[in-house]
Amino acid sequence: MQGKRLDRVNQLIREEVSLLLQRELKDPRLGFVTVTEVETTKDLRSAKVFVSVLGDEAQWASSLAALVHARGFIRNWLREHLELRVTPELDFRADRSLEHAARIQQLLKQLSVER
Repeated sequence: MQGKRLDRVNQLIREEVSLLLQRELKDPRLGFVTVTEVETTKDLRSAKVFVSVLGDEAQWASSLAALVHARGFIRNWLREHLELRVTPELDFRADRSLEHAARIQQLLKQLSVER
């Protein structure tokens, strides 16, 4: 049962952080940021929040810096909006899987054109 509960907690945190990024955070350094996944430890003390950013390296860097800066605000928001016994510490991480998938698509397309 612990696995299903943890999955629900991960989903709730992902949804709340996404909502918060869209509606509440007004930091100009934040670009188009998407929360792709959340991995919370079993004791709910910490959570890795994986994000994808639309843009170049400078946009990635500024968006991640803005998220790290807003970490306390985001954690307090979660504390108020989720009914969890413990609100996890947040660790924002870059998720470049979408970028990687697009690059592979481009390479496959290029190979098929060359044939």
